[in-house]
Amino acid sequence: MNETNTLMPTYEFENIKNLIYTIRQKQVMLDSDVAMLYHYETKKINQTVKRNIKRFPEKFCFQLTENELANLRSQIVTSSLEKENYGGRRYLPYVFTEQGIAMLSGLLKNEIAVQVSIHIMDAFVEMRKFLLVNGQLFERLTNVEYKLLEHDKKFDNVFNELQKNAKTEFQQKVFFNGQIYDAYRLIVDIIKSAKIKIVIIDNYIDDSILKMLSKKNRDVQVVILTSQNCHFIKLDIDKFNKQYPTLKITYTNKFHDRFMIIDEKELYHIGASLKDLGKKCFAISKINDLEYVEKMSKIS
Repeated sequence: MNETNTLMPTYEFENIKNLIYTIRQKQVMLDSDVAMLYHYETKKINQTVKRNIKRFPEKFCFQLTENELANLRSQIVTSSLEKENYGGRRYLPYVFTEQGIAMLSGLLKNEIAVQVSIHIMDAFVEMRKFLLVNGQLFERLTNVEYKLLEHDKKFDNVFNELQKNAKTEFQQKVFFNGQIYDAYRLIVDIIKSAKIKIVIIDNYIDDSILKMLSKKNRDVQVVILTSQNCHFIKLDIDKFNKQYPTLKITYTNKFHDRFMIIDEKELYHIGASLKDLGKKCFAISKINDLEYVEKMSKIS
């Protein structure tokens, strides 16, 4: 400890350093803390500044904003800030930089102020040395914190995507008698997943399929393979195509079971006709074997 630090035993050197804060990238002290150290009332300190306002430019002294005061309260360790009760004062506190305190000490006619100023100057010097020596360390810690935040964001995105896929992806689902809406909802979700083409193979289909297909993405092509026993009204198909292009009906007797092919990549086996979903117990299964997907796409 410097010899000058022994002049005022009431306030140790380390205590003064604890009263220095970084605001607007400047090291400053609160007007109330300066007043406490100088044995003055805070209003007398500020009156001295106002009487000599030309000697205190913003780089010497400035008033805090409400946000700055709130942030300062959250990091206060030892200060007269709470004693001053700024919440009840009519103005926000002022803070002094090192140059401002040097200017202030020359204006105060007080022997204690002269002695305290030496301690304060020493404290500012020590703080500058500390920040200079540890500046690179602080910068590295900040960079590490930013990287961790970025990793957290990326992890959240990946986790959300996995959760999204977990909700929509399924391998097999059994529907029992009466689960009409649940079965309808699943078929509609499969239809909405198509980006290019939907192929529906069902020998007993009727025009209720049009309501399901109205949920598809626009411009997705639809091909329905069904038997001659199913009769669609041409007018319904024409009107559907004007609003939800494009639907084609093809008649065939090649299939016994019901299937749905999405974008020539996904194949679903449907245990009941689409017009009878939920009326009896049946299952919907996804066939993951690419060989079958390719064969079914070629046949259709």
